Amino acid sequence: MKKITALLLLLLSAQAGAATKVQEVSLTAAAGTSRLVLNLSASPTYKVFTLAHPERVVIDVRNARLTSPLPGNFSGSPIQSLRSGIRHGRDLRVVLDLSAPVALKSFVLQPSDNQGYRLVVDLKRTGGVVPAVAAPQAPPAAPARAPAVAASAPVVADHQPSNTQPRDVIVAIDAGHGGIDPGAHGPHGVREKDVVLAIARQVQRQLRAVAGIKPVLTRDGDYFVPLRKRVAKARDSKADLLISIHADAIDVPSVRGSSVYVLSHRGASSEAARWLAEKENAADLVGGVSLDDKDDVLKSVLLDLSQTATIEASAKAGKEVLQELGGVGKLHRHHVEHAGFVVLKAPDIPSMLIETAFISNPKDERRLQSPSYQRRLAAAIVEGVRDYFQENAPPGTKLAMANAARQHIIAKGDTLSTIADQYGVSVDTLRVSNNLTSDRLYVGNVLRIPPSNGT
Repeated sequence: MKKITALLLLLLSAQAGAATKVQEVSLTAAAGTSRLVLNLSASPTYKVFTLAHPERVVIDVRNARLTSPLPGNFSGSPIQSLRSGIRHGRDLRVVLDLSAPVALKSFVLQPSDNQGYRLVVDLKRTGGVVPAVAAPQAPPAAPARAPAVAASAPVVADHQPSNTQPRDVIVAIDAGHGGIDPGAHGPHGVREKDVVLAIARQVQRQLRAVAGIKPVLTRDGDYFVPLRKRVAKARDSKADLLISIHADAIDVPSVRGSSVYVLSHRGASSEAARWLAEKENAADLVGGVSLDDKDDVLKSVLLDLSQTATIEASAKAGKEVLQELGGVGKLHRHHVEHAGFVVLKAPDIPSMLIETAFISNPKDERRLQSPSYQRRLAAAIVEGVRDYFQENAPPGTKLAMANAARQHIIAKGDTLSTIADQYGVSVDTLRVSNNLTSDRLYVGNVLRIPPSNGT
């Protein structure tokens, strides 16, 4: 079954200032083709693309607000449900959950016959029915609307659900070096391969206690695993996130602190060239799409799109982890850094490399050898991972279902203060959790409700 994940970017000039209003959304279906029409108050800047496993269509409209209900009748169409949410505090995202793969066509109709701008998205079935994935349900007060989507849609591994039950999020934990490769040595002989394996095991142990997350190790003993084999193991386990744990070293003993790295765009470009040049990679998957039946140009485009989305997701996850590590010890860098490490180069798995400390620094070396400090480092990594998936849980996972249960559909008369009181959280927490730049609310939009002190 051929799946299309080609991104259709149609960038049109948009007037600055007030948000574009999506005044009506309508759906018609006939002869195998369904048409979704968004009636707009202004010419939009938008993008439309598909995601696989489960099949979805994503419509992003820059600086826009939904002012009418989404359709609730999908008869005759491949659409199973519609969801909407706000990204980056101002951009509208509409997600179509599908029962079958589709080919996309989108365009904008100019105002005519007493109608304004219309964004048209045509969906044509290209394959058979795919297994359904349990979708989050909206609160009973507003059954016609579904929960908001995550703030971004990182590329996720190829998870083909075998039933309608939500799955665990899978986190691959990679202890650097091992076996014949000891890694760096501290001034008192502590070996990097030993301390990072101990920390990795602590991360695994603590993640096992988090409902909805399944941790896997790329190595669970003192043996050598080639770098690309580590990535392959993560992909074989269908990981949603890869964390590679290391301990830095430098010739200047006074240098200390933790760092977090994600893949650089230069590293991504070189990796893309390698993937496309080697014949054996023709059968590999990029975000769930086989490359073996694509021409070279399309292969390059798909790989670039996949890597760009994955790097963005990696940076978000890395930022959460770095922030938590700052509460445990000194940070060497206060921002996520970019590098071309091989272990970060999976195009479809958000990945980060953590330098837990400088083993070349005597104080850091002593701490790295301490079981209590190893537990604290692991706890920081785990908390950062939890924070990331609180906002970015892949659809169809237990975490996504749990997150959806804490959402509020804005009704007439709602204010941030009344909503905060209703759920026992602060107004400031609501603002931060939803990336709000003002207190203005829009009826029908969905707010994510963060955990309160009592939940």
